[in-house]
Amino acid sequence: MVENGGDIFLKRNKECVAAIFAGQSPLNKKVGLRISPAMMPVGLCTSSGTVGHSLSLGKADSVTVLAPSALLADAAATSLGNEVTTGDQENINAVLAIAKTIPGLLGVIIICGKNIGAWGEINLVGLS
Repeated sequence: MVENGGDIFLKRNKECVAAIFAGQSPLNKKVGLRISPAMMPVGLCTSSGTVGHSLSLGKADSVTVLAPSALLADAAATSLGNEVTTGDQENINAVLAIAKTIPGLLGVIIICGKNIGAWGEINLVGLS
């Protein structure tokens, strides 16, 4: 595993659960993503408009992307994060529709406040 500020390259022979950090959202660290060994190696990258110092033009607490490449996951997380303009469920669904058009993505999770949306090969788990 290689981690760099929300960008992760993951290659393991065991299942992994990644907690999703979403700042002030009530869903912060209460949602995890289960990643099976069959999906690895994989890039898991997160972008946020409310957490951290990196520039984001969007309002998402967390846009997490799963892709075969960490480079693709990082670029997609940033791009999709910029599209989260209101963070309501309609906006999240519209951004997920955009995600479906990006070749190579395995899945996306968007958290904005109390709203969440997911698409793709995503196995969400509740965390305590």
